Amino acid sequence: MWQRLIFGLLAPLAVVAQDTASLERQLTDKISATLKQSGAPSASIAVLKDGKLAFAKAFGNATLSPERPATTETRYAVGSISKQFTAAAILLAQEKGQLSLDDRVAKYFPDLTRASDISIRQILSHTSGYEDYAPQDYLIPEWTRPIAPRAILERWAKKPLNFEPGTKWQYSNTGYVLAAAIFEKASGQQLVTFLRAQIFDPLGMSSAGDCSQRSPNDATAYTRFALGPPHEVGREAEGWYLGAAELCMTPSDLAKWDMALLRHEILSAASYQELWREVRLANGDATHYALGQGIGEFHRIPAISHSGEVSGFLATNTLYPTRQGAVIVLTNEDGVNLIGPLDEQVATIAFLPPEPPDSEQATRQVRGILDGLRKGKIDRSLFTANANSYFSPTALGDIRSSLASLGKLNTVTRTSESLRGGMTHRSYRAVYEKKSLALNIYVLADGKYEQFMLTAMN
Repeated sequence: MWQRLIFGLLAPLAVVAQDTASLERQLTDKISATLKQSGAPSASIAVLKDGKLAFAKAFGNATLSPERPATTETRYAVGSISKQFTAAAILLAQEKGQLSLDDRVAKYFPDLTRASDISIRQILSHTSGYEDYAPQDYLIPEWTRPIAPRAILERWAKKPLNFEPGTKWQYSNTGYVLAAAIFEKASGQQLVTFLRAQIFDPLGMSSAGDCSQRSPNDATAYTRFALGPPHEVGREAEGWYLGAAELCMTPSDLAKWDMALLRHEILSAASYQELWREVRLANGDATHYALGQGIGEFHRIPAISHSGEVSGFLATNTLYPTRQGAVIVLTNEDGVNLIGPLDEQVATIAFLPPEPPDSEQATRQVRGILDGLRKGKIDRSLFTANANSYFSPTALGDIRSSLASLGKLNTVTRTSESLRGGMTHRSYRAVYEKKSLALNIYVLADGKYEQFMLTAMN
């Protein structure tokens, strides 16, 4: 199997020509503006589209003093994105008959709490009940001292469970340290060594490896306190994140893994079914989590994603299987709201149809109608018979008194446009001095309004 996969995977990723210039310009402008507004040192982004690398670019500085620009060769810690690689290693071991997802922890570590009642599947899906040893979002002093992963299990996996196995979902790094320990015991191989031989090297992911093995290409870690400036911060010591968050790599190398996932390479078909099957709780409730990856959607596009955070780094990796696409965002500052907005902005540009350009004339007309309604009047020639029936004397009176209480109309902004029922559906946000209103509007091809409704916004 490996020869077949290696043959097709060692070729470098080609950047698609389709709309490349337009896509790159839009993404570059948006990412640059968002990064500048955030004040973070750097961000490095990769985008897969139609199964190929469509964009890869770094912004800002990998190190602030002295300044060292971030490049596409700069490595970032990917944090908990590492968990999907641990899950993949477990699945590959299952394919070889070395273990099973339904094995109980007791088969490997019988001395741990409730080991006979907890399966590998449950520790990979955060439904085991083992307490998370690393919930903090900042570097605590203990993490600066090396630790053996087994010592983590001795301290946290021998505590009473937080809940009955399979009855709740609660994120647990402890479970993934345990998963790595089980893998190494069952396979007789060290996890990162196995990943390098079976995934990183075959896919040409030359930058991927354990963050404890530092590289000159690594970004420097920074943190922030409230709205203050970036401050250089320490990194977790060796041993704390094996199986849970230990990996560093470039976005382009992570894109190679995403491409293999989208093509269903490396793992067997049965393993992919396990990897992406949402795990349900004992009562049937959803977890929106499979094995090392979250299951969701983005504007009705199926999305498989995971974020990552370790000291000084935030990351996110989202697959869009129906678009054969992915968005990867890696940054070198924690304590800042950056990866979420960047991920959504990039995905919107890459995978959603562009919004029609806002018509200044249409917005001006909407504002004029609002000004008239404030006085209890409308130009009925602008509306269809149905809409005119809606604007009864009672409706006009209620709307007039409502708008009069809101103060001055500051702005009117279109928020979306789509088609429905043979008409153009437009949504607007009208911001008054005291409150904002949502406008829900339908316009016929001849420009007449079939609907013009105002509702309060929260």
